Amino acid sequence: MTLAPETRAWPSSWGAEAKPRLGFFTDTTVCIGCKACEVACKEWNLLPEDGLVFTGHSYDNTGQLGASTWRHVAFVEQRTGPERMDFRWLMESDVCKHCTHAGCLDVCPTGALFRTEFGTVVVQDDVCNGCGYCVPACPFGVIDRRESHTLEEFGKGAHDGGAHKCTLCYDRAQDGLEPACAKACPTKSIQWGPLDELLERAHAREQKLHEQGVEEARLYGDDPNDGVGGFGAFFLLLDDPEVYGLPPDPVVPTKHLPEMYAAVAAAAGVLAAAIGAVFALGGR
Repeated sequence: MTLAPETRAWPSSWGAEAKPRLGFFTDTTVCIGCKACEVACKEWNLLPEDGLVFTGHSYDNTGQLGASTWRHVAFVEQRTGPERMDFRWLMESDVCKHCTHAGCLDVCPTGALFRTEFGTVVVQDDVCNGCGYCVPACPFGVIDRRESHTLEEFGKGAHDGGAHKCTLCYDRAQDGLEPACAKACPTKSIQWGPLDELLERAHAREQKLHEQGVEEARLYGDDPNDGVGGFGAFFLLLDDPEVYGLPPDPVVPTKHLPEMYAAVAAAAGVLAAAIGAVFALGGR
């Protein structure tokens, strides 16, 4: 059985109140690009409009994840075949990874970002001061601030200045309900549940595809030894991560923070001992 990796704050800080770690498994091989997940996420979370823009990139009109776009369906058009005369679409519903080692959570100075009893990472809107430290701390460019300096108005809360991202429908999870995006997905490309169960299911799916001759199928975010300690929301892809706009080897900027603090503490101890020795020798 594949076990969900523990985080620095889960389950230890929750004690008896800790629940099984929840997550997403997004199987891009059955994604049809309908964007039902985008719409359901917007509606359930009351997210403001983020601009009705025609990007010109296939059927992608949101471009990327952001403060008001918590699910983003990427459309990748590829020419294939010996003479590149064939064509295929790669479609992938991207979302916050709810990393095992979350840089956004590590750098938040107010405690607005916290680890829930389900092991997910959530922003408390009423605690966030809009400092933006979390934005560069995310190796995926997921979390962002709703800027308040634009003259365009896209609805209530569209420019509150705070940081926002996917909560993995924390409010629904507390009532045992499936997240809105997974509930709306007609092909079950987006699957939700205990992370250890999803990992087992994903590895079985990958093996089945390999047996069917789909050798390029690979999991992304299932490795607990990667630069973020494994994802809470991981993917089954049909090409390299960068083809989908995902970093091939993400590393959380705060990965070595404990070691850095330990080194600073050790250096401070040595300095204090040296100063003490100087005073002790000088007093003789």
